[in-house]
Amino acid sequence: MNTDVFLNAEGESRSIARGFAEARHFIEDSERRFTRFSADSELSQLNQSAGSWFHASPDMVFLVMLARQYVGQTNGLFDPSILPDLTRIGYDRSMDLIKDMGSTVDDSLFPTQRRLPLEGLIINPDENLIYLTEGVQLDLGGIAKGWIAEKAAAILGEFSSACAVNAGGDMVLVGIPAGKKMWEITLEDPRTPDLPMTRLNVPPGAVATSSVARRTWNQAGKKRHHLIDPRTGEPAVTDWLSVTVLAPHADMAEVFAKALLIAGPEEAESIAKNAPLISYLAVDREGKIWGTKESLDYVYGN
Repeated sequence: MNTDVFLNAEGESRSIARGFAEARHFIEDSERRFTRFSADSELSQLNQSAGSWFHASPDMVFLVMLARQYVGQTNGLFDPSILPDLTRIGYDRSMDLIKDMGSTVDDSLFPTQRRLPLEGLIINPDENLIYLTEGVQLDLGGIAKGWIAEKAAAILGEFSSACAVNAGGDMVLVGIPAGKKMWEITLEDPRTPDLPMTRLNVPPGAVATSSVARRTWNQAGKKRHHLIDPRTGEPAVTDWLSVTVLAPHADMAEVFAKALLIAGPEEAESIAKNAPLISYLAVDREGKIWGTKESLDYVYGN
């Protein structure tokens, strides 16, 4: 997933140690299946099979079906078929390698092209078959990361009284820490990453943050970030620097954090109406916090 994953738990030490081991095994196994940075992963094999039927695992079928559902709910601002655009702007390897060695892709050699519509995606869930139109390439990085974090938290929750999994900003909170009424989490200041902006008191559930301030690199003198606007095929231009979404499920929080960040203040409310179970906070370039009334109530001290 090209990110650090932190597991936290309360309870009996021996039980927690077993929970950590099982959750870690699940995370590592899932990462090998869903990463796009390995030619041997199931996702890469699916992309390589475009133009023919692919026999997928039930989990892959579920995630692809879920991704297609979110395309409609976000008015197309979430689109898993952005992989060719990510490659064209230089995000063709893990972020660690890009930061160490720089981008090796010359985007002038790969002009922006209109992506093929996902209507060419056919799924047969009864037989676990997926058909991608030739030329369609999927990136499930974010939605898979949220799904993996939630599954890992469920595993760890079986061995602890309260636990949290944080996968690169996708957090799943189970139970309540001893002596607390809510979870206390820190909202990062996107203008100065790694410095806190404020604290939030939130209930169990999922929290995901998407930002244009992290995962950045230079490509032929252009500053790039990983958040692609599907309407242009280019890194999103938005008035917001980050969006944090609270939702019942981590995949939902992850998807809508990205979609609302791309949408910006003009379109965010219309997108959020498609997901009545979420609430969100956004930070603009001046450091002002925007959001729904429910999410603003989570700000520490309110």
